[in-house]
Amino acid sequence: MRISFTESLDRTEATMQEEGELVLRALRGALNALWERDRELADEVIAFDDDIDSAYAGIQENIQALLAQQTPVATDLRLVLALLHTNLHLERMGDYCVTIAKLTKLASGAQPDPELVDAFSDMGARAEGMIRVALDSFSNRDVGQATTLVELDELIDRANRRVVEQVFALQPYPEQLEWGLRMITVSRCLERIGDHAVDIGEQVAYLVTGEFREFTDASRG
Repeated sequence: MRISFTESLDRTEATMQEEGELVLRALRGALNALWERDRELADEVIAFDDDIDSAYAGIQENIQALLAQQTPVATDLRLVLALLHTNLHLERMGDYCVTIAKLTKLASGAQPDPELVDAFSDMGARAEGMIRVALDSFSNRDVGQATTLVELDELIDRANRRVVEQVFALQPYPEQLEWGLRMITVSRCLERIGDHAVDIGEQVAYLVTGEFREFTDASRG
């Protein structure tokens, strides 16, 4: 029974990693739609969220079935809890990708600001990198790698603040200001994706040490 339970947990964790890959795909699609002002690609990202939601629901159901079969020992219980929390963070990342795609559709007819487009390219790359670090640190049970997410998150936070400043600077240019105002929300979505990556890193630390601690208060901001 214990071997079967452990194998089932391993399969659930593998599914969670697959869900992470779906989120990465959604993020890349959302950002490409933004850069290219591609409404059809934005629609694809919105529809693709069903796949992420399906993976999320499947993991929840698998864990519920596992807990109904057997009460896990302490180490297994930590993994179960870490999987539940990480699953939720990934699903919410997918929701932010949908928000970016929807805003892309709303702003597709407006004139973009080239500097802001470059800023989102940088933020998107950083967010994608943070998701990758979070997933790898979970897979490798690497607390050291997980803690690097704090510094990476600060870089995205700074970029988010710069975006807001750049949008305010567009006030003399009404044709770009409308686009910029919508892009503040896009920037916030990318910043929140980074926050959720930090939260996954915190789950890695809990999984390895058995103690939960927030890496930084800013991860809840």
